[in-house]
Amino acid sequence: MQSLKDAFRRLTPGRGDSGDDSGEVRADGGTTVTGERTESETGTGRSLLSSDFVQSMPFWLPPFLLMGFFVYGAIGWNLVISLTDFSGLILPEYEISEFDLEMYRQAFSDPSFWTAAQNTLVLLVAFTAVCLLFGLLLAILVDQEIRFENTFRTVYLLPMSLSFVVTAKFWAWMYNPQIGMINVTLRQFGLDFLTLQWISNPDTKLAAVIFALIWQFSGYAMVVYLAGLRAIPTSHYEAAKVDGASTIKMYWRVILPQLRASTMSAAVVLMVFALKAFDFLYVMFGNNPGPAADILATMMFREAFGSNNWAYGSAIAIVLFGMALAVVAPYLYSEYRRGEL
Repeated sequence: MQSLKDAFRRLTPGRGDSGDDSGEVRADGGTTVTGERTESETGTGRSLLSSDFVQSMPFWLPPFLLMGFFVYGAIGWNLVISLTDFSGLILPEYEISEFDLEMYRQAFSDPSFWTAAQNTLVLLVAFTAVCLLFGLLLAILVDQEIRFENTFRTVYLLPMSLSFVVTAKFWAWMYNPQIGMINVTLRQFGLDFLTLQWISNPDTKLAAVIFALIWQFSGYAMVVYLAGLRAIPTSHYEAAKVDGASTIKMYWRVILPQLRASTMSAAVVLMVFALKAFDFLYVMFGNNPGPAADILATMMFREAFGSNNWAYGSAIAIVLFGMALAVVAPYLYSEYRRGEL
């Protein structure tokens, strides 16, 4: 009987004397347990499924996919269209060999493109700079613990809650040469020589647009600067006064340097709004505001939807997207370097 057991053991080297098949016999006579590896792998899989990343996927994955398709996918497709000769009448050629930069060469040799680009830059710089300056002055005044502070903040911030469409209609009436409030008020004070054709005169058209946008968004700059001023410790004000600094020197040398982050964040938002001023100009002037107030956004719309030059309009849109990226990317990089992202 013992010899039969020994023969059976030799025929089945993976089994022990007790018939347990959870291990295998090594050359040195020991036994290696294989169940531990399977259990470890199972534990790793369970820990992965129970991680916060996997469990949060139902919340962030659907909007991430939707944004990736409808936003970044649309930007990518627009870039592809700009490399073709698509005119809206026939399907474009999507072959790599058919792609070229002809539409960009056409844009850079078009005088109307450079006029629109110049107007866009003037609107971007003038609107942002004046908004920041006016918002800073308002924030300093409101920060003096005046009465009805909340009321003033609401009044200054209220225009930003209005859409570009409402603002354009309002200012189109304000600028009306006959019944507009500006010219009517000037006539009542005997200043008829100051009345102008505000939005039909090429010399004042772009300035009128910039002034209306400043009225709408200076309250936003005020709120950002007011938050920055309230974050500065009062000891800084007191130390400057003890050192004999005047009010102007105190703000110039002590307070304003500490508002650098507020200035940067407000400037980025305002510049983005300046690049998105298409709604305002379209409601006020239509798709052709004329060379005096034409910007890249209105030119893009006019070429794509008015003249069916889809490829040319897409090229202008990519240039406009590049300008927006040039505004936002440095800010995001600086925030990343500061550890805020």
